[in-house]
Amino acid sequence: MKIHLALVLSILFHPLVSTTYASSIPVWIGTGGEDAKGIYKATFDSKNGTLTSPVLATEVEGPGWVTLNSKKDRLYAVCKIGEPRVAAWSISGAGKLTLINSQPIGDGGAAHVSLDKEDRILFTAQYGGGSTAAFALNKDGSIGKQTALIEHKGSGPNEQRQKAPHPHWTGVSPDNRFLFVPDLGNDRIEIYKIDHGNQTIEHHGFGQTVSGGGPRHMKFGSDGSKVYLLNELLLSVTVFDYDAENGKLRPVQTIENIPPEEIEIPSKSSEIRVHPSGRFVYAANRGPDNITVFAVDDITGKLSFVENEAIRGAWPRNFNLSPDGKWLIVAGRYSNTLSLFEIDQKTGGIIFTGRVENCPSPICITH
Repeated sequence: MKIHLALVLSILFHPLVSTTYASSIPVWIGTGGEDAKGIYKATFDSKNGTLTSPVLATEVEGPGWVTLNSKKDRLYAVCKIGEPRVAAWSISGAGKLTLINSQPIGDGGAAHVSLDKEDRILFTAQYGGGSTAAFALNKDGSIGKQTALIEHKGSGPNEQRQKAPHPHWTGVSPDNRFLFVPDLGNDRIEIYKIDHGNQTIEHHGFGQTVSGGGPRHMKFGSDGSKVYLLNELLLSVTVFDYDAENGKLRPVQTIENIPPEEIEIPSKSSEIRVHPSGRFVYAANRGPDNITVFAVDDITGKLSFVENEAIRGAWPRNFNLSPDGKWLIVAGRYSNTLSLFEIDQKTGGIIFTGRVENCPSPICITH
């Protein structure tokens, strides 16, 4: 494997992840497909990199995305309960889910759900409806009234996928002041200012992305000064400088996950993650069915390619890293698999452990 200069520098100037984490980690899996019955739960052992066989935690239709609150005693999911809704469950000490309540979204089904850092506001992105919504959260974790439903505008050059707006992800800035919503349909990251007093949002601006890229998901770098955006349609990552004071983005680099000549149709990127150390960025690619590993330059925050590694499954819709940064779990939606990889702490490369667990149509992995 060829190691680039940027990778060598990052190794010299970044400490390895040394924080102590629990060895037994509950893992929650959102699903979507005819064979899936709801939200599944497994337990990950971070000492030896093993995962128990997932079991059904609660039966619900189409929980395509799940997320936890900061105390990890509440779970939220976009799903269908008669109509497209967002729902809340309490998590007992034994890991049992009990439905608290649900609220209708009002603009079709959502592709993503997230919370602000104070667990006071819930956000959803409606891919089909083309909107972003905000809901007030009550002190007991129940979902209150919808405080905003904002329709996006615009389109992109891809006639099949970008005729209309398609918000795909929601997430807040490290200081909890702004909400970011990559929109696959209009090639923009819509930026909203968060009104914490009224538990709502108002439009603030946008970050322009690569034309025809189809922005899908994004993550902040470890120090909050960089944003890494996954372009689903062009299978690439765009790096932005982030002005935290003014809530503005400036693109500084776009790098390919897959060489254009090697991309087959259909191929789509799906998820992006930043290693806990901040030294590596990972992106999943459906079609090639692999994970791209990038090294982060210590000074500029720009990316350099390290490797592509096959997931040992089909159609990696999502993946996640263990809190200690030593392991990676990939959800193969069409192969009904969860594949486990060990992360090389020096290079960022991933090594297949030979371990695979079965789960029906896994879409989202959170812990």
